Amino acid sequence: MRWIADDPDPATRTELQRVLAAAMVGTAGAAEELADRMSGMLQFGTAGLRGPVRAGPSGMNVAVVQRATAGLAAWLARGGERGTVVVGRDARHGSEAFATAAARVFAGAGFDVRVLPEPLPTPVLAFAVRGLGAVAGVQITASHNPPADNGYKVYLADGAQLAPPSDAEIEAAISGAPAAVAIPMSSAVSEADVTEAYLDRVARLPRGPARQLRVALTPMHGVGGATAVHALHRAGFTDVHVVAAQAVPDPDFPTVSFPNPEEPGATDALLALAAETGADLAIALDPDADRCALAVPTSAGWRMLSGDETGVLLGDHLLRSGGYTDPLVATTVVSSSMLRAVAAAHGARYAETLTGFKWIVRGGPGLVYGYEEALGYCVDPDAVRDKDGIAAAVLACDLAAGLKAAGLGLQDRLDELAVAHGVHLTEGISLRMEPAERDAAAARVRATPPDGWETEFPAPDVLVLRRAGERLVVRPSGTEPKLKAYLEVVEPVTDKAGLAEAKTKAEASLTALSKETHHLLNP
Repeated sequence: MRWIADDPDPATRTELQRVLAAAMVGTAGAAEELADRMSGMLQFGTAGLRGPVRAGPSGMNVAVVQRATAGLAAWLARGGERGTVVVGRDARHGSEAFATAAARVFAGAGFDVRVLPEPLPTPVLAFAVRGLGAVAGVQITASHNPPADNGYKVYLADGAQLAPPSDAEIEAAISGAPAAVAIPMSSAVSEADVTEAYLDRVARLPRGPARQLRVALTPMHGVGGATAVHALHRAGFTDVHVVAAQAVPDPDFPTVSFPNPEEPGATDALLALAAETGADLAIALDPDADRCALAVPTSAGWRMLSGDETGVLLGDHLLRSGGYTDPLVATTVVSSSMLRAVAAAHGARYAETLTGFKWIVRGGPGLVYGYEEALGYCVDPDAVRDKDGIAAAVLACDLAAGLKAAGLGLQDRLDELAVAHGVHLTEGISLRMEPAERDAAAARVRATPPDGWETEFPAPDVLVLRRAGERLVVRPSGTEPKLKAYLEVVEPVTDKAGLAEAKTKAEASLTALSKETHHLLNP
């Protein structure tokens, strides 16, 4: 009853009262639902908050957002200083109300609050933090989560996501925040529109003169469509075809069962449009446009590139284009090791980090590029110190247009890289387990690694296994009840004539490693 009394939103007060009443009269499932909603505060992690939009402390709602913002504001002002805070949002259920609540709490705490004028991609908010010299930025978004979810993503003054120990310190401050109804609020906020500045910056990314390219694009019912089309046009790529049924933001995501380009079937409409229009390149953005997936035409039809394939292509393209002094490129311990070889070939430094862009963008001085296998690419760290699907899309078009002008495609460049550095094949395995089972399985593998592998422990919950031409990384998911494994096999290539045979050997090795991994994780 205390939570209901302290909730400033009449809609969620009524929602929770109904669940409580149903539980009190013994309605089937109501007691379990009430217990779930009241099981504890939504956890504040390195990406902020993320969870289902619903009443109660374990959901995304106005009360939770106000308390989270009060805690964040107190942490930011712990030295007595305040500054500018930027607040943005996507178009999901609750986003407008949550953004308004966050902005009013920051204003009530004495910050100069700037609000983005409409639902916009997460990279625009990340860009605004640095562009406006803000001490922090908050984007209301659940990225590519299911339609029922929303989230609260935090950037600090350096434009990067939170990293330890800041996340734990902020969570402690949130725990000490007063009840939502007691938090001071103010309407003294102003609007800041940085979209034009962002588009101008992205339009300068292309390195080559070629612009003849036909593109198929989907924003997957998210907020990236208009911004992406404008960015591509401003960069000179004007032959862009958008999946009509997915072009307008829609929080229900009606044409996809799961709004994530990595999910089976999510890009079917995009690939159909690409085939219909005779496109040269197909691009899928996730709903908040910080991730980007590419597809290319082949003799057997359209093929989605893996995150590692795109990551290596873009890294090679930037380094090949030159113009850097002592550049650094970075990726994670679970991504393809080919970027290391590419960096060495171009005389660049290379860093390998733990998973997550909070680590990638902190990989070291001189960073010019970073990527992770989960479709995240940071192609302009001086502007956006996080993954940026729109900037990555522009750079991918630049690469594809240059190759097309030479009578080639992205697959040709991939083959060229394989001949130079070996065939690198990767695969991800996710086994859904209850948290206790997941943690026990991960602990078992760490405690007794299989014979014949060299072991590394880059973090307490991460195991890296290596043997000749193969790598296996095992870790529990930090956000889902899953145990995850990341596989890589590398097969040397003697020359271009031997590429096909090397691919066949690599595929066989990966299949065998996959079977071995399944047995290891779930004997």
